[in-house]
Amino acid sequence: MSLRGRPGGFTSGTGTLNVRERVHRVYAYRRILALLVRRDLKVRYAGSALGYVWTVLDPLLMTLVYFVVFTQIFGRTAGPEFKPYVLYLITGQLPWFWFSGAVSSTAKALRSESQMVRSSNVPRELWVLRTVLSKGMEYIFGLPILVAFALAYWTGPNKYILLLPLAWLLEITLLLGIGLILAPLTVLVKDVSRIIPVVLRIFFYMSPVLYSTSRLPTNLQFVYQFNPTVGFLELSHAAFFPAAIEGHTAFIWHSVLWSVGVLAIGIFVFARLERAVLKEI
Repeated sequence: MSLRGRPGGFTSGTGTLNVRERVHRVYAYRRILALLVRRDLKVRYAGSALGYVWTVLDPLLMTLVYFVVFTQIFGRTAGPEFKPYVLYLITGQLPWFWFSGAVSSTAKALRSESQMVRSSNVPRELWVLRTVLSKGMEYIFGLPILVAFALAYWTGPNKYILLLPLAWLLEITLLLGIGLILAPLTVLVKDVSRIIPVVLRIFFYMSPVLYSTSRLPTNLQFVYQFNPTVGFLELSHAAFFPAAIEGHTAFIWHSVLWSVGVLAIGIFVFARLERAVLKEI
């Protein structure tokens, strides 16, 4: 099946389709989705001497920087129940790099492929989903680093590792919703692309990447119930550090509700703005 295949007949826009029909169209193009994800990965590593190494080098170096700053300079860690701290950092950095990379890339998903978006019958949502999944593959490629640190510190996973698929599902759901909102807005409002890095930087320090919500003061824990990243981050930490979620499962349920809600908003926004985007690009 080619990118220009039209199993459902050519349409210049899909604004009249309901949610079920949109989901069905995306599913019908699943083979093209897989093709696009593979193309993304090949292009990303093409012509690079280090190739795959770049996928893990960024989160690894940032982990080492934060480890030195917090343990050697400030003498602080996430707490005694989160040792070794460097492993705790890795379990947070990997899903965060997936999140931040996907948010930045999905915002440009329609504009960067404007010719294909405009001329092909591929569901436009596919360009957003393809970016989320390709960044997710980079996360998967980074997991050997997590395993290496776990072996180095003789730290094994616990029963909560079975919840990792839930963390991935939460992250994909949230990222798809955010992408469906940002992709059309970035085309129509140029300033959106400038705001995204600032918001991501703020969210990084307001999310449990370097610390756990279990260490937060009680008056701040309420605020974190409105942060949709808490769920997948704490579930990721919990695979090796059960204290990350024990007694704090309310954060997970709030993240589930936020992720589903953001996806619903994203579907609505994308459907309303799709025709305007096609005219603009």
